Amino acid sequence: MFVVAALLAAALFVRLGIWQLHRRAERRAWNALVKERLAAPEVDLAQLPHDTGAIRYRRVRVRGIPDYDRELVLAARTRRGSPGVNLITPIQTGGRDTAVIVNRGWVYSPNGATVDLGRLHTNDTVYSGYVDVLPPAGGSVFKDQPRVVSRLSERTLATALGYPVAPFYVIAQGDTIPTVERPASIELPALDEGPHLSYAIQWFAFAAIAVGGAVAVLAKYSRPTE
Repeated sequence: MFVVAALLAAALFVRLGIWQLHRRAERRAWNALVKERLAAPEVDLAQLPHDTGAIRYRRVRVRGIPDYDRELVLAARTRRGSPGVNLITPIQTGGRDTAVIVNRGWVYSPNGATVDLGRLHTNDTVYSGYVDVLPPAGGSVFKDQPRVVSRLSERTLATALGYPVAPFYVIAQGDTIPTVERPASIELPALDEGPHLSYAIQWFAFAAIAVGGAVAVLAKYSRPTE
């Protein structure tokens, strides 16, 4: 009974190891796609494809007027160990009744929720960065701070702003060092392979241990008795 259980466990462990290798291959393919999109020339907002699955990490340029009166704060964003927030700015683009959200970057905030937004307003009307997709729902505004959100989603942003937003947002790129008047740009996503290879090795090691245990039991009970 032990031998059967050990062999079944070994088979399961091998399957899990192979699954982790598949996950690693998928991660590699996704990293290659992200690198390709980030390396592509920047395009105007109107040139983006309508399929949200095809616009993630594409470099884009947004022209419009920032609605600072309704600017939001994305709370609890750490950067290199320091607490802070991200500035979530709706941009009104010409000929559209739907705002495009731009994450202008990170600023220090001791409590990770409040910051003097007035000093961070600029005269910028052009924002360059890369695109990410907004989930349709999730997150919320802080009960006593209607301009502070816990997580970005299309529904939460539209509710907090009072008008519709595009199903994607732009992560602005620029100086990665914050100043008194400007936030630090969000760093590009890490394109590593994750822990999948180490997990696969662990599962294969568990399989080897299970098989070794089964072999040891079989050897013990197959010895001739004197």
